Amino acid sequence: MKKLYEGKTKDVYELENGNVLLKFKDDCTGKDGVFDPGENSVGLTIEGIGKANLQSSVYYFELCKKAGIKTHYVSADIENATMEVLPAECFGKAQGGNGLEVICRLVATGSFIRRYGEYIKDGTPLEGGYVECTFKNDEKGDPLVTGEGLVALGIMTPEMFDSLKAQTLQITKIVADDLATLGLQLWDIKFEFGYNNGEVILIDEIASGNMRVYRDGKIVDPVELTKIINNR
Repeated sequence: MKKLYEGKTKDVYELENGNVLLKFKDDCTGKDGVFDPGENSVGLTIEGIGKANLQSSVYYFELCKKAGIKTHYVSADIENATMEVLPAECFGKAQGGNGLEVICRLVATGSFIRRYGEYIKDGTPLEGGYVECTFKNDEKGDPLVTGEGLVALGIMTPEMFDSLKAQTLQITKIVADDLATLGLQLWDIKFEFGYNNGEVILIDEIASGNMRVYRDGKIVDPVELTKIINNR
């Protein structure tokens, strides 16, 4: 297989059938040996975390499939920590730490409060979910970009943005409803989307490191959350 890209937590290979293979690694983003999904460099290795993240991602991709939502997911080999996916073009500049991140917020917290704290209290529910997009650019502080801005920059069409937003809300509800059955509350979640033959589809993963989840008023550690999801 031809290696297309070596990422921090996954390696990407080209398959003979035209699809792509993602190889999940045990490397995690963090700092000073502490796991932190918000960091942009590898900070530690957790044995088995790649396989565990793949398992939980496959679980949620399958739920999306049952709901009639198309994603890039094709199949997976949990034991070898690999997932076959459809090829997809990324929105924005995917190399060099750039690209587009889509966040759905069900509860106001984190950077949302840092921006708008004078108008809303931390922990306030955002009815129906609030979708926002940011460019992944550390030097510029991951700047926000509106749907109109994405269109003006030529990154996507208005129809693509409408599809991206609708899918984000649908998938977030699927994950939130599932977590609720485990006594957990989803506060926010991050996604990445791409397009395949002009169709907007969810790409990358649906893993605990991209969620902020609470139980009994306390945030759940991402590694612990992965265990809860996989060992239900």
